[in-house]
Amino acid sequence: MPQNVLLAEDDRAIRHALERALALEGYEVTAVADGVAALAQAHRTPPDVLVLDVMMPGIDGLQVCRVLRAEGNRTPILMLTALVETADRIAGLDAGADDYVVKPFDVEEVFARLRALLRRTGGGDGPLVDVPAAKEPQEPQVASGQVAAAGLRMDVQARRVWRGAREVELTRTEFELLELLVRNAGIVLDHSTIYDRIWGYDFGPGSKNLAVYVGYLRRKLEEPGAPGLIHTVRGVGYVLRED
Repeated sequence: MPQNVLLAEDDRAIRHALERALALEGYEVTAVADGVAALAQAHRTPPDVLVLDVMMPGIDGLQVCRVLRAEGNRTPILMLTALVETADRIAGLDAGADDYVVKPFDVEEVFARLRALLRRTGGGDGPLVDVPAAKEPQEPQVASGQVAAAGLRMDVQARRVWRGAREVELTRTEFELLELLVRNAGIVLDHSTIYDRIWGYDFGPGSKNLAVYVGYLRRKLEEPGAPGLIHTVRGVGYVLRED
């Protein structure tokens, strides 16, 4: 059954082009021109995934995202943004977005990110499957119960995480990235492996997507006077361990 995409983009040319491309890819697309219409449509007919432009008149994409998350709506959200600064991207993640694409974008990148979001919610090419292997990275979201490492405790089924006694609020992508690191504590995971396991696609050495999420996780997990947990292995990737 085709997945339904709610697309909100105020630029008519981009909206029409992306709407056609998504339809040709097999999605059912509902396209609107502003945030007010996006909220109304999301309430009327909940989509499988939302694609929101950040800069829209009236209610922008960030406000749409905040409203839906405040209502408890966990539908995956992909943001389209012309803002290239890291702080701007973090604002989108803080609003509750799951991923973002920077304009001008390659439509194949949009497709890849949508597939990854839908796969993680069971609406894409199927759920991620664990492939057991010694010292090999394990898939997030496959084990029930709790996992723990380096002073972190994660309840996978409830999607909750604590550092010590403090509960940490994470977005879906942040949770899955942290779970991957916790399950492989002490093992250096290279960029390609993380991209493949979390996004289902390696966006190449020029992408800053992973660095943004790692930076955001570090800020949420940091404790005054406590050691950092997520470490950069320059030129390779990241590892979770206590100093």
